[in-house]
Amino acid sequence: MRSIIFDLDGTLVDTAPDLIDTLNAILTREGFAPIPFDDARAAIGGGAKLLLERGLSRTGAHVPPERLDALYQDFLSYYAAHIADRSRPFPGLDAALDALAADGFKLAVCTNKLEWLSVRLLDALDLRRRFAAICGQDTFGVAKPDPRILRRTIAAAGGDASRAVMVGDSATDIATARAAGVPVIAVDFGYTDTPVGKLGPDRVISRFDDLPEAVAALAGA
Repeated sequence: MRSIIFDLDGTLVDTAPDLIDTLNAILTREGFAPIPFDDARAAIGGGAKLLLERGLSRTGAHVPPERLDALYQDFLSYYAAHIADRSRPFPGLDAALDALAADGFKLAVCTNKLEWLSVRLLDALDLRRRFAAICGQDTFGVAKPDPRILRRTIAAAGGDASRAVMVGDSATDIATARAAGVPVIAVDFGYTDTPVGKLGPDRVISRFDDLPEAVAALAGA
């Protein structure tokens, strides 16, 4: 079975507004200045704890590990309660997923977001039903760019790594796919400081309308 494995934040869904609102809520509560939206957006990627660490670092705060762990739990609680206040799928996603499913592809999600948060978000946006597997950094105990998380997500979806394609938005996604021996399509509207075209993906798309054609081109190659 052919399969397409998607990153979540910055690829399927524009989650930045709710992630940044959560980060700034925690920072403000702790007496730190909020991070401007564009600066915080560039810090997304790698999971919520890394975002919190980056946010604290940008304020110049020095937080001991035990305090960071407590703030992380507060972050998760706040974010879970506001997970889809402003987060929305990127334009054209539904039509692209419909087209790929009609062509017989199995669809799955491989993300460094925690699995339960990923499921909650996709449920809130009525997207969970579209995916045969939703796997996060805690699902298998490994996170991207470790290729095992991608290979195991493909297997969980009933696919085979030799007949799979990764779709992501960052250097981490591209590195994960390369390490797993899976071709990768990059979206250029996600969360990355470096333009994805410079990171060596097999294809770059600027809108989901172009995803089925990009997948077909890789399949033909």
